[in-house]
Amino acid sequence: MTRLIVAAGGGGDAVAAAMLDAALYGAEDPAVILTYAWDRLIVDPVPGPRSPADFTGLRQLTPSVYAVPADAEPVAPAGSTLPRLAAELPHTLTLIDPRRGAVGMAQQLEELITELSPESVDILDVGGDILARGDEPTLKSPLADALTLAACAQLKAPVRLLIAGPGLDGEIPAGDLQDSLGRAVHTFTANQVTPVSTVLEWHPSEATAMLAAAAQGVRGLCEIRDAGLPVPLTDESPTVHEADLDNALHRNTLSRALVSTSSLEEAEQHSREICGYSEIDYERNKALWLSDQRAASLDVDIALSELSRFEAEARSRGITHTTFRRLTEVLGLDPAQRSDFRSLLITNRPDQYAPPLWKIPA
Repeated sequence: MTRLIVAAGGGGDAVAAAMLDAALYGAEDPAVILTYAWDRLIVDPVPGPRSPADFTGLRQLTPSVYAVPADAEPVAPAGSTLPRLAAELPHTLTLIDPRRGAVGMAQQLEELITELSPESVDILDVGGDILARGDEPTLKSPLADALTLAACAQLKAPVRLLIAGPGLDGEIPAGDLQDSLGRAVHTFTANQVTPVSTVLEWHPSEATAMLAAAAQGVRGLCEIRDAGLPVPLTDESPTVHEADLDNALHRNTLSRALVSTSSLEEAEQHSREICGYSEIDYERNKALWLSDQRAASLDVDIALSELSRFEAEARSRGITHTTFRRLTEVLGLDPAQRSDFRSLLITNRPDQYAPPLWKIPA
């Protein structure tokens, strides 16, 4: 017997799933985590989610479900954080394949439940955009979560929907989610971040980074993403709430439309019709723009000067913290330079490092 956690949006949701599993159940018998390989362009230069065909070294668990072991590798030019996550976490990571839409994902889940006979099945979403209606002006990346919700809603097994860190993804303000959130099932504490602390030193997830920071007592206003979205870090930020799955599906117009989809292309078209866009189209356009940019070597003096200018402007906006991903974007650095730049900042200004965030000086 084990537990199955579905990381609704992939990426940082998988890290948060590992953190929650360790907090609730300890280190023994870690859960199986089903997640997308969808790391966005800061890691993966190829737009959209990866499929099993985009990896070598996967381990087949069921006819349509593959585990991602530490020695798996993405097929160039694709990139993925999953093999490194598999190397650093005790959990079994398995791959969501959205190529056959919500219908195919539901089949994956049914096969995995039959194979594992899990004692529980949870969906975990950091931030709560899985509860979006679809017309919110701040909603930017609804597709992955909506597909997950559409697939899980078809299962015969009982499924619990969990929202960690309401509002932390910058998509739906925490206040707008309150009516859809049920009881708090957990509040993360500082020591419960420890199992994933080394992962958060390199993983680009902003929402899970803020979740971990909030668990360690960080409060303020954090600026994230290329758009510079301000996200409050409050006493509510490290909480995990249960939400009603049926109500979530009723609320989420896009997810309801995706229930019968049998391809990712069909799901994208529904997103264009309902939300007015497909986030993969955004990635395609941004990937073309990035391909025209020439990566320059990291000039330390220029980078630190630009950082000081950004910090002064951010401070005037009331920002107290930001993410290293945001700094990489706002300073126009190549995504490959993120790690070196992060090390540079921590070495030069260690008092501003509020793991895993960067503190804006007062």
